[in-house]
Amino acid sequence: MESKILVTGGAGYIGSHTLVKLLEEGYDVLVLDNLSNSKLETLDRVTSITKKKFEFIKGDIRDKNILKEIFKNKSINSVMHFAGLKAVGESENFPIKYYENNVLGSIVLLKEMALAEVKTIVFSSSATVYGQHSNNRYDEKTPTKPINVYGKTKLIIENILRDIKNSDDNWSIGLLRYFNPVGAHSSGFIGENPKEKPNNLLPYVAQVAAGLREKLFIFGDDYPTVDGTGRRDYIHIEDLSSAHVRALDYIQKNKNILFTVNLGTGRSYSVFEMINAFEKVSGKKIPFKVVERRIGDLAEFYADPSKAEKLLDWKANFDIKKMCEDTWRWQKNNII
Repeated sequence: MESKILVTGGAGYIGSHTLVKLLEEGYDVLVLDNLSNSKLETLDRVTSITKKKFEFIKGDIRDKNILKEIFKNKSINSVMHFAGLKAVGESENFPIKYYENNVLGSIVLLKEMALAEVKTIVFSSSATVYGQHSNNRYDEKTPTKPINVYGKTKLIIENILRDIKNSDDNWSIGLLRYFNPVGAHSSGFIGENPKEKPNNLLPYVAQVAAGLREKLFIFGDDYPTVDGTGRRDYIHIEDLSSAHVRALDYIQKNKNILFTVNLGTGRSYSVFEMINAFEKVSGKKIPFKVVERRIGDLAEFYADPSKAEKLLDWKANFDIKKMCEDTWRWQKNNII
């Protein structure tokens, strides 16, 4: 393929797994990442997995000069936009930091894309844009009313993209709202490797199983669910990365469109179900302590992924066992 893809945040968890898929599909890729919450070793490991080369530039999407240089000299025709901060709790404590990185960074990127006449983008959004609703099954028509700063930044960027599309129909835009990404590449070479304490359930469980943390803290066991713990739609990272490539293929073949899809499995698992599945896979006991609920946490929500299946010919294939197996393989073999 002649197309060259700019992947912002390509060294991160979701970005790096999608990078593998893009390279395997024959795309020519340029990665831009400031390495604020990722490591260069991850990109080396992508090369080991794919046996393919790609270009990397260390830089920030808020730096318009770097972006100008890229769009001027690198023959980019599409952008896959992952770059941004993603910790829900941190977003509440440092809202300006999140609006600056996520929203302002995206505005700088989109401005330079427009100037360079590069008008094809797949945006990494989130199910957090939906907020809390009485119906646990969320489809794309579910009203958007995010309850945390992180979700608000994602919705603002979505709305900016819609307004850009309304003002200039030459844009082709895919908005991907995903639920709870988990797992790791089946090779065990790349996975979720947070620099700080994990914000998500499965990496924390894995670190407890590996003896890196004493116990898991469960935030509430009095929700109106079968076992009292919160239920979420967990999607394997390899299913998620495949969806991004399908989305890119779709907007490159169907020009001048904007679509929004949920990416999830269509079912939920409780915290206790995830713990039990991980204990079976790892052979380790996961000690835990139940503490108070976190503000803003919901009892249950999960995706209606039928639109993505119909539009992109995509659906999630991997189950909870596979999610835990790949997470444990990554955790055992890698502390980088």
